[in-house]
Amino acid sequence: MKCRICGNDQLNLFYVEGYNDKFKYYKCSQCRLVNLDLDYASNLENQKQFADNFKPHRNHENDRGSYNTVEFFSKYVPVSGNYMDIGCGDGGVLYFARKKGWDVKGLELSPVFADFVKEALNIDVDVADFLTYNSQNTYNLVSLRHVLEHLPDSILALTKISGMLKDGGYAYFEFPNINSLTHWFHRIRNRIPPLKRKYDPSFATSHCNMFSRKSFEYLLQKTGFRLVRWETYSSKPVSNFIYNHLHIGTKARAVVQKIAR
Repeated sequence: MKCRICGNDQLNLFYVEGYNDKFKYYKCSQCRLVNLDLDYASNLENQKQFADNFKPHRNHENDRGSYNTVEFFSKYVPVSGNYMDIGCGDGGVLYFARKKGWDVKGLELSPVFADFVKEALNIDVDVADFLTYNSQNTYNLVSLRHVLEHLPDSILALTKISGMLKDGGYAYFEFPNINSLTHWFHRIRNRIPPLKRKYDPSFATSHCNMFSRKSFEYLLQKTGFRLVRWETYSSKPVSNFIYNHLHIGTKARAVVQKIAR
């Protein structure tokens, strides 16, 4: 098995999860990416499953998570213009971005989500897998929120996003932080038999690649981006303040800029 970002074959078992330790994650000694061994993860769930339990915000003004996302990237993206949200869900981020003056568009794998956004918010949404999507436009800003960790080929994902951006354009990402305090605690706990988590045989994971700041920056360097801002965050104000500065939260977010060629 080789690292899916740098190709290094010096990987060490980092942690296991699932029934009978079915899912094994290996950490690259070079770029520090944590790679799921996909040979034993053939039952990865398709992201379309989430449409089955779709519960949209009927009043987007109450969607504080989407509001906070737009407020965050607005601090670090010094331009405005056209914006594409990949995996736009119920359109909350697009709703607040449009209020900030962006010309917005969504991309969705699920027609259920896409139809809701079109009807409820009058925002254009294309239905497609972005890894095979051919954009007719280039954008000042593209976002990919809690999707990158589900994609085996991170380099392809960043390359596709680069192709959707104008030179000097920006991208915004959200994904789990493998170096969080919570992840550290769970890894330690699962090494102690009496404390080890009990998994149902039906448990499945869909996180293929797990990032730290170092592995994410390595990915950016390989794909022609520079890091503008990285931090971890929480929906709780006090925790959010701490995580923004200590970067030990379970969720990370980053603004990056495409390097002009």
